[in-house]
Amino acid sequence: MSLELFKEVLYSFGQKIKANSKREGVGMNHGLHFTGGEPFLNQELLLNLVRATKDYGISSNFVETNCYWCADDDIVEKKFMQLKDAGLGGGLVSVNPFLLEFVSLERIERAMRIGHRIFGEGLMIYHPYFYTDLRRLGVVGRIKWEDYLRRSDDEALSHLTDFNVLLPMGRLVWRMNSVFKRFPPEHFFREDCLEELTRPWHVHVDNYGNYISGYCAGLSLGGRGKWDTIFQGGIDLEDHPVIGALASSLGDLYKYASENYTYRANDNGYASKCHLCLDIRKCLVDAGCDFKELNPLQFYDHL
Repeated sequence: MSLELFKEVLYSFGQKIKANSKREGVGMNHGLHFTGGEPFLNQELLLNLVRATKDYGISSNFVETNCYWCADDDIVEKKFMQLKDAGLGGGLVSVNPFLLEFVSLERIERAMRIGHRIFGEGLMIYHPYFYTDLRRLGVVGRIKWEDYLRRSDDEALSHLTDFNVLLPMGRLVWRMNSVFKRFPPEHFFREDCLEELTRPWHVHVDNYGNYISGYCAGLSLGGRGKWDTIFQGGIDLEDHPVIGALASSLGDLYKYASENYTYRANDNGYASKCHLCLDIRKCLVDAGCDFKELNPLQFYDHL
């Protein structure tokens, strides 16, 4: 995200962010967070975004990281201190067995240890269950996903399938759905996404300027320059047929895609309504549909 776009986000959403910020410290569902991708791929940009946030008067802010960059104590100390001095309130360290295929547990623990010393309670981890599981199972360094499954006990396996720990959506269900129980599409036909589409908390704006309600990557309620329209006038559902169908039911979305774009259900079934929704949206994008809500297209290209 460019600094220019980020300042537009601040001045469009800043007062709402302030109204939902903690007076002191940070919270996972409060204030403003910097995420990605991996924010530490561009430390200078991250510093500039944090400075802009401080200038605007938002102190309840934190950055998420997968800790790939935490090669030694000096690097972590330097980068965290730079960010704290620039106005960052805390950090969120990702811990999960998928990540451990690529980033060693030692780097993650280094970020936790030094981050806690610098940010205090502003250093959070997600998810602590996974960290406890990894330590209990004696994991050192990196571990392949298949090896983790072989070593996991009942408690660790239960955390993988707990939807309060891992949200059953996005690439998780797209690539790693073997651990989840599957259902036919009809199982989700009576469900809808109205609550998710209209939620007033924990929303995202991506680096293309798309306003994304909640965690629904690839489903834009409006792009750059359209944010005020969304809040003041809502969305024309006839002009956004995918969102219109989702606001009604997954059955309506399935019917729309099947009748108009020859969508066919996956024989293996679906882990959640989000899995079914994503499968349908991917089909529509692959068919060349030009729906403004199916953005950014890069999301679908890299599933």
